[in-house]
Amino acid sequence: MIQAKETKRGVMAQLVLRGLIAPVIIVVLLLLSAGRMDYWQGWVFMGLNMALLLVNLWAMRQNPELVQERLKPGEGMKGWDKLYFALTTTLYLALLVVAGLDVGRFGWTGDLPWGVYVVAVAVYLVGQAIFIWAKQVNRYFSSVVRIQADRGQAVCRDGPYRYVRHPGYVGGLLYMLAGSLVLGSLWALGLQALACVLLVVRTALEDRALQQELPGYAAYAQQVKYRLLPGVW
Repeated sequence: MIQAKETKRGVMAQLVLRGLIAPVIIVVLLLLSAGRMDYWQGWVFMGLNMALLLVNLWAMRQNPELVQERLKPGEGMKGWDKLYFALTTTLYLALLVVAGLDVGRFGWTGDLPWGVYVVAVAVYLVGQAIFIWAKQVNRYFSSVVRIQADRGQAVCRDGPYRYVRHPGYVGGLLYMLAGSLVLGSLWALGLQALACVLLVVRTALEDRALQQELPGYAAYAQQVKYRLLPGVW
């Protein structure tokens, strides 16, 4: 019992440390590229991510096994998923730099109406809420695409998985696109649109792998017919 508690505390400490590194990278890239401290959209973006980090810690507090899987996935990551991570990580870093250059230095986008920021923040939070909900109900919600035979992976049918097969990606698409507008940059929105296309491709590849390799998933796919958008795909 004591060892289990210590393991849980250790895993959560890793999550906190990893979570704190991301905002530091965000603020450094945004402010350096913007060349000014009063880039308020960047501070709003960082504040949202810090608040969501706290929500995520609370949501994951009872599931250290999933936290460990997301921090350090087991073996079996698909080769195409490694390419996806390389491309999307590059795009995300580019997003921060481009947004800072756009809004902070050159003003390519110009001033966006306040209503755009309000809607963008709302969509960003809704997307993150869907993502966290999916992660909370699915104990196999890994950060990479792999069949988790070592963890006894089974099909999740609860929560948002009753409506679409990949609700975490639905949330991801929402907050990816909205995040660019929170930062005030239409140029960054173009980069995130490309990242969203890559995520849709990843969804198709992952769904095919699950139907071929995860017992029970093909039957689940017959019951929940849509991957991302009910009535469409």
